[in-house]
Parts: sequence; C-alpha cells; structure tokens
Amino acid sequence: MSGGVDSSVAAALLKDEGYNLIGITMKTWGFDDFPLKDSGCCSLEAIYNARNVATKLGIPHYTFDFTERFNETVIDNFIKEYMAGRTPNPCVLCNKTIKWGVLLDRAKELGADFIATGHYARVKKDESTGRFYASNSHDSNKDQTYALWQVSQEGLAMTLFPLGEYTKPETRKMAEKLGLKTAHEPDSQEICFVPNNDYRELLEIRIPDLKKKLENGDIVYHDKKIGTHKGFPYYTIGQRRGINVSAGKPLYVSKIDAESNTIFVDDETGLYNRTFIAKDINLMKYARLDAPLKANVKIRYKDPGAPAVLEQISDTEIKVTFDDPKKSITPGQSAVFYEGADVIGGGIISINNY
Repeated sequence: MSGGVDSSVAAALLKDEGYNLIGITMKTWGFDDFPLKDSGCCSLEAIYNARNVATKLGIPHYTFDFTERFNETVIDNFIKEYMAGRTPNPCVLCNKTIKWGVLLDRAKELGADFIATGHYARVKKDESTGRFYASNSHDSNKDQTYALWQVSQEGLAMTLFPLGEYTKPETRKMAEKLGLKTAHEPDSQEICFVPNNDYRELLEIRIPDLKKKLENGDIVYHDKKIGTHKGFPYYTIGQRRGINVSAGKPLYVSKIDAESNTIFVDDETGLYNRTFIAKDINLMKYARLDAPLKANVKIRYKDPGAPAVLEQISDTEIKVTFDDPKKSITPGQSAVFYEGADVIGGGIISINNY
C-alpha cells in the first residue's frame, strides 16, 4: 500500500472478494538523505495515508524498512548507469528486486499466498506450458506492464492485480464511494528518490565535485569539435535543449562516450536506427525464442511501440530489428516485447545500432 488511490482501492476490492488481507507499506529511501523531498510515493505522508486506509478497511497494517536494500540495488544502480553514459529505468529494477524481491520473500515468511498491488496490468497463464505472463490492463492510458517485464515466474504466479479490469476514473469513483482518504491523491509523476524530479541533483549529492570533474568535455558533430559541455551524465540520447552550441540548426544528443567524457550530436535524422541488442533478458510468455518472432516493441514507457523482429542470439541477449527506423534508441532503457496485449519479455538496450 503506497498511500495512493490505486493500492487503496486494490485492497478494498480484495477485501470485498473475501481475501484475508495484510496491508504493507515499504520505506525505500532515507528521509535524512533528501530532507526536502517528503512527498509522493514512499514518503511519511504516504505511509500515514496507507495506515489510514488500512484502519478504515479493518485490516492490519505494517511498514517494512527496505532502505538499505533499496539503496544498494536501485539507487546505486541508477547512479552507476548514468555515470556509464546510460539512462536507467529505476522503477523496473525496483519491481524486480524490491516489490517482487524482498517484499515477496517477506510475504512468504508471513504465510501469504499472494501479493497484490495497484498496478494497472493483468496476469495470465498459458495452461499448455504452465508459464505466467503480464498482459495489458483494461485502461490503455494507465497500463503499467512496461515496468513489469523483469518479474519472475514465481513472482507472477503469486501476484494479483485487482485494477487490471478497471480504468483510472473508475478507480477514483470507487475510492470516493468508499470514503477513502486517498480518493483524490494526485498520481505520482516522479522517481520517488530523486529530489525536485531532477536526477542531476541526486548525482551531485552522491558524487562530490561532479561538475568540476567532468565539465568542459568535447561536443562533437560529424567528427568535429563544436563546443564543450557541463559533464556527460547531464545529457541523454535525443536531448535538444541545453546543449548550448550555435550551429544554425537544431542538434540532438546522438551518443554519449563516458570514457572520454564526449557528447556526440547530430541532426534529427541521425537519431534513427533499426537494430539494437537487448541484454539481461527476461522472458515471460515463452521460455526461449527458438525462431525469429514478430513483436511490437516499446523502448520507453510512453512509447506506443513499433513492429519488429526478435531473434534470440544467446541465453541473455535478443537482437531487435524494427521494420522502420526508430528514433532515439537509448542505452540503459528497457525494451519490452509484446505479442498483442501479452508481454513476451524484455531486456536492457545496450547497443543503439548493430
């Protein structure tokens, strides 16, 4: 129970169905680290909201402190990825290591048969293979399957998504009808541990003198230096604003070389590629891809996806070839593969051309 409307209504729906519930809220980042960021998911206010809802529903509520594990896995990885010139998805890693990691382990210790969340998604099972997989929710605008691709078979088998058949407006109406305090809580649009929704501030907190160490690196356009930048971690693929070079035309970040502290820029046409490698794959619907498979591939959360061919080239890698060139394929981001509404699996983008 995050303290938002979605997990609150999910709990209420399950209680109505007769489930014996325990409400759990996770503390995942230290308030002392970010004293000015005490709002949104996982904040003290959110914990109080969750407890209030649990009390109203008549279910026990516990708060578990996973701060150390969260810092060691999610936050450290987030910083490591940016410092390697990549753009990470911390929510994907949190789902794998925290919600369907230490929380799942704690739930089993407590004797729980399932864990349930307020995600807008569905879980399905292929009876012929016995494999579980995520599938799109009824609300296409709120669907959250993109962030769930790393959840294991064990995790999926123990998961309930009560909101998978509802839309967000319907969820809010149910919360209002139930008189839940969280009925009008705004949706969280931020990464929970990033102050002021600016990842650069987090990097500067954790890495002293970051700017001083990396400023004045080269900006290169078609093999020619055209300016200097403030440090490679401050840029992402596809970025246009804030490059601060005068070229008489729009230029975009097309490549980041962390080792040499170089930012490469190009015209918009230079942002398009057809092929990349997804590494550290996790397959849901199939145990392995034994032949090339047509799929719809998303390369970022709000991406509607595009048709592509998947070819598994090792136990940990899949080659993805889009039918048409795709813009701003960004190393470090998640690529998620869909067959209709069903999640085939996903991987981490490691090469933006092949």
